[in-house]
Amino acid sequence: MREYLNLMKTVLEKGVNKDDRTHTGIISTFGYQMRFDLRDGFPLLTTKRVHFKSVLHELLWFIKGDTNIQYLVKNNVRIWNEWPYQTFKESNDYQDETMEEFIEKIKNDDYFAKKHGDLGPVYGKQWRNFNGIDQLKDVINQLKNNPNSRRHLVISWNPSEIKDMALPPCHMMFQFYVADNKLSLQLYQRSADVFLGVPFNIASYALLLEMVAKVTGYEAHEFIHTLGDTHIYKNHLEQVKTQLKRIPYNLPQLKIHGEQNSIEDFKYEDFEIINYKHHPHIKAKVAV
Repeated sequence: MREYLNLMKTVLEKGVNKDDRTHTGIISTFGYQMRFDLRDGFPLLTTKRVHFKSVLHELLWFIKGDTNIQYLVKNNVRIWNEWPYQTFKESNDYQDETMEEFIEKIKNDDYFAKKHGDLGPVYGKQWRNFNGIDQLKDVINQLKNNPNSRRHLVISWNPSEIKDMALPPCHMMFQFYVADNKLSLQLYQRSADVFLGVPFNIASYALLLEMVAKVTGYEAHEFIHTLGDTHIYKNHLEQVKTQLKRIPYNLPQLKIHGEQNSIEDFKYEDFEIINYKHHPHIKAKVAV
């Protein structure tokens, strides 16, 4: 995935130093686009390991319309834990629990999870119930029945509910496009954490494209990733330099088993990543 390495180089070479909401500090540029032809392989980063299990479980969670981290926690997916934990620490129920103790309570206590594990009306809520509209269901129906429409959109940015979200949506809008019986998807991401978030986002939306292509009968073609504020956190610079020294391997392949007719039919066990050769994982701290 030279496209991703070129993205990192561009931010380092052309970006400007800025402060940010987390006060970590960033190097930032505005406006960037990458294109991935899924016929060349599944775009799972090879210059470091990307945890596909987390990508898949999070996407299935979005598709269900779920917004509570209990499902993710029960499947050992940690990517959303920081935000509800920070909120919990500000509540009257907080009794100096560690993150590990908080997660155990979320995992095993349904009442506690309902009270402290919900993120508000984030992605899944907007996909499946945007002011009463099931956007995901509607767009799949449109793709089947009116493929040439220019309105194949799903939007996560709901201004009336932003204040209630643990984190406003970064990957905020995507659009499908049909030509020659092939399906493509373009994502607009307003805020892009290049080192930690973007590899995950690439895999997630490429996976969504493959799933929607399967239930609509098209061939998955191109994932186009358009980035707004494209930034590298300053506490990730050493990790970025390490990654830029690595030579990419060939992309793996995605296999979807079974016969799914609806987007709700997919299960974790239906997916297989084949020939995923990658460099070692690189640890980095998420900015909250």
